[in-house]
Amino acid sequence: MNAVNQTSTLEISDVHLRESEGEDGAQGFSHTFVPGEISVVLGANQSGKTDLCRLIAGLNTRARGKVVLDGQPLNEIKARKRPVAMVYQAFVNYPNLSVFDNIASPLRARRVRANEIAETVADLATKLRISELLSRLPSELSGGQQQRVAIARAMAKQAKVLLLDEPLVNLDFKLREALEVELRDLLRASNTVVIYTSSDPRDAFALGDHLLLLDDGNFMQSGKPLEVYSKPQSLAAMSLLADPSVNQFQRGEQLCALRPEHIKVAQTLQTQVNEVAFSMTVTAYETNGDESFVHGQVEAHDWVLRARGMLPVSVGDKLALVASTQDVMRF
Repeated sequence: MNAVNQTSTLEISDVHLRESEGEDGAQGFSHTFVPGEISVVLGANQSGKTDLCRLIAGLNTRARGKVVLDGQPLNEIKARKRPVAMVYQAFVNYPNLSVFDNIASPLRARRVRANEIAETVADLATKLRISELLSRLPSELSGGQQQRVAIARAMAKQAKVLLLDEPLVNLDFKLREALEVELRDLLRASNTVVIYTSSDPRDAFALGDHLLLLDDGNFMQSGKPLEVYSKPQSLAAMSLLADPSVNQFQRGEQLCALRPEHIKVAQTLQTQVNEVAFSMTVTAYETNGDESFVHGQVEAHDWVLRARGMLPVSVGDKLALVASTQDVMRF
């Protein structure tokens, strides 16, 4: 990761993502975003991710809070004058402009010299692998190509803050995976404050240097992705980073949970030291050859086991499951 000027930070404070929040004096949340890192804001639909981006960008939103960049308050600065660029889920490009002119548009708005515009557009087009598309119109591009153009245009603005609001959600899985790899290195090298919102926990590990979790308009937890994964502060936080969802069970008055990938099929219910065992009745089974998902009932709860390869199980089978006690989360 590039060395950064630690004073060049984006600070948000007393943030409320819902209109009703704060009316009873409830305290909002605060967070600091550092340049040279990709901060992934993870949450389900309607969790407040887009509202947070719009607050930072200065756009209409129900969210409220203070936004400070490099020590300068942004709240009174209009959106078009903020050093902030935003890329949306939809492929938002100027339909009547060529790819070249789309990317060049923020540079021309700043009256940058023509030779500098040409150099910047060529450089960004090379980095985003769209050099051969510069003369085309957006309607002639695929979804992935259109989103590359939108990202290039945002980066051409040379903003201090780049907001990526689920920019790849409308792309197919393989294209999304390939573009994520390219974006990761490109964005980190930009030494910009990058905020990438997503509802997919895989993005936290594929892209994130830092992670911020939102749930129904509420801040839950932040930290490095592996730290948050290892030490979730709530069941909701644990569930956000689980795919599929976590498996719950009770031990006395305590709510406990296990991730699907931390459970193994055993020969018997006998356990070793530091293990816990469960009995599952299989209700469904699916596999893609590389991974298997076994659904079933455990202690009156719906569970799912995620395992590598194919498992010899059928609906109605009784399975013995074991897990390490250190993987059991207690809330």
